[in-house]
Amino acid sequence: MNFLTILVIAVVLAMDAFAVSIASGATYRYLKIGHTLRIALFFGGFQAFMPLVGALAGLSIKEYIAAYDHWVAFFILAVVGGKMIYESFKITEAEKTHNPSNLLVLLALSVATSIDALAVGITLSLVAASIVAAVIVIGLVTFLMSYAGVMIGKKFGHLFENKIEVVGGLVLIALGVKILFCG
Repeated sequence: MNFLTILVIAVVLAMDAFAVSIASGATYRYLKIGHTLRIALFFGGFQAFMPLVGALAGLSIKEYIAAYDHWVAFFILAVVGGKMIYESFKITEAEKTHNPSNLLVLLALSVATSIDALAVGITLSLVAASIVAAVIVIGLVTFLMSYAGVMIGKKFGHLFENKIEVVGGLVLIALGVKILFCG
C-alpha cells in the first residue's frame, strides 16, 4: 500500500473526529487553546492506537483467511464507509450539548470516533501495509484535522459537517472496491 493510499485512509478516518471537533467548536464557545490541543491530542492518539490494535488482531487471523483476505478487506471498508454515510444523516443531541473540555466526555468521544480505525487496522494488516507508517500518518492527520475542526467550528458552526461524513464513507467504499479488483 503506497503513501498516498495511507494518506487518503488517514483523512477519511479523521473525518469523524473532524466533524465532532467542528461540533465542539460550534457548541462550546469557552474552549481555549489548551482545550483545543487536548481535543486534537486525544483524537489523534486514539486514531493512531486503534488501527495498531486492529492490525495486531488482523495479523493473528491472517493465515486463516489468506485465500479471501481481499474480500474481508472490501467488506470491512464497505461496512465502515456505509456506517459513516448512515451516521451523517443523524445529528444527536449529545453532539449539541457536550462539553469537550471535560476529560470523561473527551475520552468517550475519542473512543467513539476511533472505532472505525480499529476495523481499518485489521484491513491494513491484510493488505501488507506498513502498520507503523500508517499509524503515524493516521494519528498526525487526525490531530491536525481535529485542531482545525475546533477552529472552524468556532467560526462557521455546522454548515458542512454531515457532508464530510458522506464523502468519507464513499471514499472508504471506493478503496474497498479498489482492493477487491486491483489487489
